[in-house]
Parts: sequence; C-alpha cells; structure tokens
Amino acid sequence: MLGRGEGSVSSMPWAQTFGSCYSRGGRAAAASDLDSLLTAVGSSRDGKAFTVLFDHFRPRVHAQMVRFGLAPVAAEDVTQDVMATIWRKAHLYDARKSAAATWIFQIARNRRIDLSRRDRELSCDNEVFLAIPDDEEASDERITSARHEHHVRAALGTLPPAQFDIIRLAFFEGLTHTAIARQLNLPLGTVKSRLRLAFTRMRRLLAKAGVTAASFQSP
Repeated sequence: MLGRGEGSVSSMPWAQTFGSCYSRGGRAAAASDLDSLLTAVGSSRDGKAFTVLFDHFRPRVHAQMVRFGLAPVAAEDVTQDVMATIWRKAHLYDARKSAAATWIFQIARNRRIDLSRRDRELSCDNEVFLAIPDDEEASDERITSARHEHHVRAALGTLPPAQFDIIRLAFFEGLTHTAIARQLNLPLGTVKSRLRLAFTRMRRLLAKAGVTAASFQSP
C-alpha cells in the first residue's frame, strides 16, 4: 500500500506526467465510455483517458473504502494504490469479460482484503500473546538457581575427599552404590555410610544458608 509523502499521488510517474488530478473538479463520465477509456489506457497509455478515469473513480473508490470501515486517511492511501494499479495494469483489462467499473472495484476490494489480512497477521491479542510459552526461566528463578548452585558448591567444598569422591561418582557420573564400591575397592557398607555422612553435612550447611535440601536426595 502506498503511503503519503514519497508514495503520494503527486510523486507517481503518471501523476507527474499528467499533472495534479486533485485540482480539477471531477466530471462524470458516461458508463458506456469507461470501458473505452480503460482500453485506451491499456493499449496506448492514453493520459487524457486516464485523467477522466481518475476523476471518475477516485472519489468513488475512496467512498467504498470508507464504507468498508477504513479511516479517511487510510482510505485515501488505498485509493492511491488502486489508481496506480489501474495505470500499471490497464493492459490486462478485457472489455469482453467485464465492465471497467467492475474491473476497477474488484481491484479496490482485493486491496482492502490484502490490508485486512496483513492487519490480522500483525495483530496479536494480549491473551494470545501472554499464552505463548517461554522456554527461558524467569529472571527470579535464574537468580534463585544461581544462589542455590553457589551454596551447593560451597558445601561440597567442605566435604572430606573420601566423601566428596563418592558424591561425585554418585551424582555427576550417575554410578550406583555397587559400582562405586567396585571402582573405589571399598565395601558396599562403607560407601553407603560415607554417603549418609556427606548428605548429613550438606543438609546442615545448606539449611544454614537458607537453601532447602528437598531436591538434594541420596541416589
């Protein structure tokens, strides 16, 4: 759709060629002449014929756009677009298939449909927008997660090496108690005992830091 300013009627090539069409009082053209005028525009780029068509259809297309619900300024923009399309595509008009008025108003209706479709594609109700899922954590959740991670790392750092090794194998490498006992060459009872001691110490430290240990369970 043409905007105002650089895309206005006065800057279109056909308007520069034939002069401003706004300054003339529109004279009505007989319906029987419109087909011939449009054919002349398409076949020989007849400027005088186009001027008559412009004067005849511009106010009528604008009125139709307003009836379709467009504000006057938006209706004027669509009307400019329609008139420019007539000049560019008049060679496609076939008087044997339709009257000039039918052909031109169909262009206008198509422009209005295109505009409505673009408006629907660009618009989004607040409810729909808010319902779009966000895969990112909320900022407060990220801050809480970072704080918990800091305290967990600090608590891990206080464990004796023997207990830390078992925690590392259990949580970070996902080994079972039996696999840990086999890898460290320890009795299974010793592995479980060290795990219990490590968890007891970590829960105590995390509780002091205000971090719940509900999610930190023994495997």
